[in-house]
Amino acid sequence: MSLSFLQFSSITKKIWMALLGLFLMVFLVVHLGINLCLLRSDGGTWFHAAAHFMGTNYVVKVFEVVLFGGFILHILLGIILQVKNWISRPVQYKVSNKSATPFLSKYMIYTGGIVLIFLIIHFMNFYFIKLGWVASPVEMLEGGEPDFYETARWLFAQPFYSVLYLVLMVVLGFHLNHAFGAAFQTLGLENKTYTPWIQGFGTVFSIVVPLGYMIIPLYFLIF
Repeated sequence: MSLSFLQFSSITKKIWMALLGLFLMVFLVVHLGINLCLLRSDGGTWFHAAAHFMGTNYVVKVFEVVLFGGFILHILLGIILQVKNWISRPVQYKVSNKSATPFLSKYMIYTGGIVLIFLIIHFMNFYFIKLGWVASPVEMLEGGEPDFYETARWLFAQPFYSVLYLVLMVVLGFHLNHAFGAAFQTLGLENKTYTPWIQGFGTVFSIVVPLGYMIIPLYFLIF
């Protein structure tokens, strides 16, 4: 990535960040659909098939590069914009005034940082195993392919990991709750008619998607 990208105006950075954020939200839904296959009582047949397809299809491999690029740029832009905001206001006002700034927007950098920690842990437990950078905690499948079904079962059977996962999903929900509406606002796609619907859908999205992910560790902890 050239340094010229970092010299774009703040509004350009915000637009790119909004577009990348919406792209990552779509990925969250697709990834959730695959993860929910873990709950089927089929010995991992569906999940193995999905994991094998994701790991061998060349189109998916290209998409992985795009996805990683999206994650990195979204995180980098968030840090740059937040640091610029801190620099522009180095001294806090002695008397706090009430502003129209949404409560969650003030903590997006922190919820984003926590989500980043989750991503690192998640990559270490799954994607880095596929790359051979991290040893698998369970036996490999025939042909040397990682057994992500048993890996997931092994991880979610550990109370500490599952509780950590649940907490991080709650934080993700808070992050998404503000991010969805903010993305459309940045793109100028708001008015009196559509904004309430966008905000309502964003609220539902920020609850349903994290809850979908939370069902998985709860299932393995209980059953």
